[in-house]
Amino acid sequence: MALLSVIRRWHFRDHLPIREITRRTGLSRNTIRKYLRSETIDPRFKVPDRPSKLDPFAEHLAAWLRRDMGRSRKQKRTIKQFHADLVSLGYEGSYNRVAAFARDWREDYRRQQQIGGRGTFVPLSFAPGEAFQFDWSEDWAIIAGVRTKLQVAHFKLSYSRAFIVRAYLLQTHEMLFDAIITPSACWAACRAGVSMTICARPSTRSGVARNAPSTHAS
Repeated sequence: MALLSVIRRWHFRDHLPIREITRRTGLSRNTIRKYLRSETIDPRFKVPDRPSKLDPFAEHLAAWLRRDMGRSRKQKRTIKQFHADLVSLGYEGSYNRVAAFARDWREDYRRQQQIGGRGTFVPLSFAPGEAFQFDWSEDWAIIAGVRTKLQVAHFKLSYSRAFIVRAYLLQTHEMLFDAIITPSACWAACRAGVSMTICARPSTRSGVARNAPSTHAS
């Protein structure tokens, strides 16, 4: 509230008497004196706890949010969808109340994950040529005067962090195999007689591959 700072400015800087401040604000003299003695800039008012229309549906919404945390970003439901589902269950409150509940719940969830995860971090260590990381991204380029979307393959060695990036017009299995085989051929440091085991789930845009040692050629 800006009124308190105005009252203090009138009294301490402009040297207005309390009677004049009372006339301008309509507040009592005791209230004006209390504000002037206060060390805070804005008064704090205790807001009484009021029952919310969302309270009977809080467990439903919390369960939906908890289930939503395990989904990918594209699969996550929006607050608008949560609100519509609650309305179908009989909720008569506002959208903003649902959004505030979801925001607070997610902040508490992240805080609990950070606290619960302390002390469980295990650093990974890889030998040269043992493993690599692979993922796709999207970018744009001007090709023959046409703005074209590209599927960009990122291949990075887990030990040295050396990487190769290749762009394709499509993201197919043929492009995936080419994006993995080409860096392996470029790096002469790859051990001879190493077979590549690709661990990628179907219908995903990322994968991790690990080299499986095999019998070396003589």
